[in-house]
Amino acid sequence: MKRRAIASLAAGMLMCAAAVAQEFPSKSVRLIVPFPPGGAVDIIARSMGPPLGRGLGQGVIVENRPGANTIIGAETVFRAPADGHAVLLMATSYTVNAIVRSKLPYDTFKDFTGVTRLASNPLVISVHPSVPARTIKELVALGRARPGELTYATASLLGGQRLAMELFKEAAKFDATAIAYGGGAPAGTAVIGGHTMILVANIAETAPFAAAGKLRALAVTSLNRHELLPQIPSIAESGYPGFEALNWFGAVVRSQTPKPAIQRLNAEITKAMESPEAKGVLTKQGLAPAPMSPEEFDAFLRAETERNARVIKALNLKVE
Repeated sequence: MKRRAIASLAAGMLMCAAAVAQEFPSKSVRLIVPFPPGGAVDIIARSMGPPLGRGLGQGVIVENRPGANTIIGAETVFRAPADGHAVLLMATSYTVNAIVRSKLPYDTFKDFTGVTRLASNPLVISVHPSVPARTIKELVALGRARPGELTYATASLLGGQRLAMELFKEAAKFDATAIAYGGGAPAGTAVIGGHTMILVANIAETAPFAAAGKLRALAVTSLNRHELLPQIPSIAESGYPGFEALNWFGAVVRSQTPKPAIQRLNAEITKAMESPEAKGVLTKQGLAPAPMSPEEFDAFLRAETERNARVIKALNLKVE
């Protein structure tokens, strides 16, 4: 009798899981972007939205919920039903909040679970054309000669761009003050307008303005040059061998979301990111698809959090 009961229970669980997989999605899926329109995460969401919708057989809605170093967007998903219909698209700042914020309206690892990593790309360090620096070494020399005067713009208070620049400042021994603008597009606008001197941003938020002469790109943070900016050297080849700092983006949902729904999202998002429609747009923006399984992405998030915690502690970075 026990064996029959166990077998019946197992069969019931399998049927339930299959039913969830078939039922999901039962309505439109919301992609929550915790940044303003125009930045890398927004571009990813809007590029993969149409093919993702076709794969899921439901509408896909992109919602921009910027603010509080991405906390507002994360809280939006945290307060939504745990059914997979609300997906948070995030970046490095998502893991950093768990380190530097003593009070969050959610627990980063208990309340969310990974769906997949979406993409990765190097950053670009560029300056307003009026800044007297045409190479990264000249920028370092300027920072040393004018301590406390240089400012650099980033997409978030303490995210991938800030960590990359702080690591470079430490390696090159020069000074510059971080100014957060709540998104890559506003950060770029601030530097183009001359309100801030240096921009640390994704290629998507830099390349068009560099080509138009509104920004002067000095270096990329990958080990080698990037195909979209072949004329721009890497920091590593500019006198700082081995320096590398890549930015990444991912998707998470509420941790109570049924596994079949997570697996379906993982499969369809991966297909959407690899579709010619999305890939063509993303490649032009310097973004390369970098998919992971839900389990791999969970492990990646924990590893990134531990690495960032060491960097933040070593450099004594704080949320001002």
